[in-house]
Amino acid sequence: MKLTAREKSELFGEGVVTIILLMLLNLSVYVLLDQMIESNPQLANGIFQIKMSLSFGPNHIRFWSWGWLLICVMILIDVFVVYWRLMRRYRQMQLQHVIVELHYIANGHLNHRISFQLPGEMQRVVISINALVDSALTAMDEERQIEHSKDELITNVSHDIRTPLTSIIGYLGLIEDKQYHSQAELLKYTHTAFLKARQMKTLADDLFEYTKVRQSTTPLNLSTIDLKQLLEQLAVSFELESHKKQMIISTDFETNQLKMEADSQKLVRVFNNLITNAFKYGVDGSKLVLSARHTSKTMIEVVVANDGKPIPKESLNKLFDRFYRVESSRSKETGGSGLGLAIAQSIVELHHGKIHAESDKNWTKFIIELPVSQKTENSVKRVIK
Repeated sequence: MKLTAREKSELFGEGVVTIILLMLLNLSVYVLLDQMIESNPQLANGIFQIKMSLSFGPNHIRFWSWGWLLICVMILIDVFVVYWRLMRRYRQMQLQHVIVELHYIANGHLNHRISFQLPGEMQRVVISINALVDSALTAMDEERQIEHSKDELITNVSHDIRTPLTSIIGYLGLIEDKQYHSQAELLKYTHTAFLKARQMKTLADDLFEYTKVRQSTTPLNLSTIDLKQLLEQLAVSFELESHKKQMIISTDFETNQLKMEADSQKLVRVFNNLITNAFKYGVDGSKLVLSARHTSKTMIEVVVANDGKPIPKESLNKLFDRFYRVESSRSKETGGSGLGLAIAQSIVELHHGKIHAESDKNWTKFIIELPVSQKTENSVKRVIK
């Protein structure tokens, strides 16, 4: 840290004042001691005897005068006091610079950092202040992202609820006003209203499930399951749907058994969401493969892959955001609530696992990494079978 001309002048002035005061003090002490010795012959004689008995060096040099010895001692003390005073004042100036920088940052200049270097402990203070500002800025950014996410959540929920609700009100209004010409038309209106109401219920259920699995304290009903058997049963249950979509669903496992500890119901929800997404968005695809293998003694990798239309690269990192859809129209004809993958990610994280997506012109893969056994935590409820 460089001092300003004014600060250098203040430091020099304080040094001069301190030296003058010390010289006056030294002179006073010397005069008082000299008068005391002159007025006391016994004390003067004692000092003389001590002086004659003391010598130093190979030539036995003796002290010429007690006054010179006193002056030398006082000069050493004076140098120490001046140094201490100047260093103390210098540190005060350093602290004042830090305070000025803090006030500047506190006035809204959050991108500013204390750039100068200080010796000793003061530098640790500067580093801590910069780290604190960085932390506060990060917290503010995260808070803004959360607020933006909340606004986006409200917008998306409002859109997804308003669309079917408008249809329900419209068709029920036609029935209320008897704007139908036959029993068949009446049944058509009530059936459409029913479908839209069920669509709203699905969204409400997904919202409830999402908020529930997002909580880190959500309990897992753990049991030992055979992942191979679970995936085979899922493949069989989706055979009818795969025939409708003209896709062949198959499984691929490296071993006969894949034992692991998990909440089977929640994992089924994960795989259901991924398989359903593959049917919806795997346009022009003909294959859907469920595979699983051990990547290590403690980890299992599950892959849900389809050979349909690839997912754009700019969408891969957003797939697991709530309400995000690759198609932006938010049409219920082409997509669901937009919460399926977000729910799947939350369930996988509850199992201390990871999920990500990869996509190219050949395959679109959702890759899940799960531990074979779960850590025992207060939030985990074990079921012994």
